[in-house]
Amino acid sequence: MSIVSNNLKRIKPSPTIAVTTKAREMRAAGKDVIGLGAGEPDFDTPDNIKTAAIEAIKKGDTKYTAVDGTPALKKAIVEKFQRENNLSYTTDQITVGTGGKQVLYNTFMATLNKGDEVIIPAPFWVSYPDMVMLAGGTPKIVKCDEKDGFKISAKKLKKVISKKTKWLILNSPSNPTGAGYTKKEIEELGEVLLKNKNVFILSDDIYEHIRYDNFNFYTIAQIPKLKERTLTMNGVSKSYAMTGWRIGYAAGPKEIITAIRKIQSQSTSNPSSISQAAAVEALNGEQDFITERAEAFKERRDFVVESLNKIKGVNCLMPNGAFYVFPSCKGLLSKKTKLKNDTEFVQQLLEKSMVAVVQGSAFGLNGYFRISYATSMENLKKAMARIRDFCESLNN
Repeated sequence: MSIVSNNLKRIKPSPTIAVTTKAREMRAAGKDVIGLGAGEPDFDTPDNIKTAAIEAIKKGDTKYTAVDGTPALKKAIVEKFQRENNLSYTTDQITVGTGGKQVLYNTFMATLNKGDEVIIPAPFWVSYPDMVMLAGGTPKIVKCDEKDGFKISAKKLKKVISKKTKWLILNSPSNPTGAGYTKKEIEELGEVLLKNKNVFILSDDIYEHIRYDNFNFYTIAQIPKLKERTLTMNGVSKSYAMTGWRIGYAAGPKEIITAIRKIQSQSTSNPSSISQAAAVEALNGEQDFITERAEAFKERRDFVVESLNKIKGVNCLMPNGAFYVFPSCKGLLSKKTKLKNDTEFVQQLLEKSMVAVVQGSAFGLNGYFRISYATSMENLKKAMARIRDFCESLNN
């Protein structure tokens, strides 16, 4: 009899972490690998945020804090939602976790029962389905076509909602596609949800500030009648280049926030006191650098999309935000190329051309691959040349 729990056997390790680890191992072995797998800004954490952390250490803010966040950080989060999203919350409607990932995990563990379904539009962030299964729920994957911008429509949502549906997950701008839902699209989904009062909405807004071409961000909790059924998750990892600091947060109904606190009290307890002090400064301090860095990401996005669309057999939509593109490699999967699927495509790209990307099937949609352009333009130019040469070798 295996010591490993049956629940754990249902899930798999994160594919994005796996490809990043593989690339790191190959580089350690002396190979010139360009890693485009990690969802991590290459910019450094701003100095004012670092200084706030150093000052917290000097002041002795190195003890346990409240389980789900310090009063100062919760206050900063309340003010952020009011200032940026016109959403009013009280501090007892806020939870802070060790990264957005823990907030999501806690949410599913605190709310799902056996038989509960969670609607997950595909392509999706790789951890959603596994978290749902680990919590005893059932992922209901809804494939969203490239022609629809990889987004779930109100018509499609209406068809898949059932009496078993507990949550709908919305991620905008999206990982892995960078697709953003417009206000009109959110409102159309909202009309369906208003008629299905048993469904709660988990809005993953982690890429809120990384958006382009005057794309207007709108989050579903801004629909007044849905706010009481929406948990809005965000964090400092992406916008503030604080991935290693591990601070995520969410706002929502008190009942859910209280349940999340109970879960966290029996797992990690509070996030790092130092990281929380840094997050206060991130939310309250100077914000101009966010726009400046988004401009740098936009330049990279434009270059990568243009480069990919020049390659025979590859096509790529222009994303609204985040720092990913999700190109199709379907035109390169054939008897001629001897590649059956996107997994074989990315494996060969890594082995033959030393470029690490992630297969689309890891995100629930076969025939695609994800590129993170959160790296230098120098690396991107090298990587695009290698991808072009690799694809041309398949076509010849």
